[in-house]
Amino acid sequence: MPAIAQTPSMTETTKTKSGIKRGSSILVVLHSPREKSWGVLDEIGPAGVFMRGLDLNSFDDWLHSVVHEEPFIGFGDLFFPMWRIERVSLDEGTPEIPSLRDQVERRTGRPFGQLLSGIDTPPELAS
Repeated sequence: MPAIAQTPSMTETTKTKSGIKRGSSILVVLHSPREKSWGVLDEIGPAGVFMRGLDLNSFDDWLHSVVHEEPFIGFGDLFFPMWRIERVSLDEGTPEIPSLRDQVERRTGRPFGQLLSGIDTPPELAS
């Protein structure tokens, strides 16, 4: 009897063809209403995108709070249903403009993984 082919989810694969993988810094653009979020990918599946992140509009305030050691809410666990997703892209920099992740590490002097959770940072995010 032939085996039934199954489509692997992000939890079962380590990398998509595009290079987006679990633990990647990503930007998610949504519609209805228009929003942008930045954070770390947990999973992409038929239902949507699971990530740990924050609204891109609060990025500068969050970073200012971290740099000045002020209280901040930080990252939250987020889910966006697929019908709202317009685009998912890697948080990639250029030689002239660093990625958001690189900006955070440079301005805070702390590893991104430490800021992401504050405790028990997964090894793939601790760099």
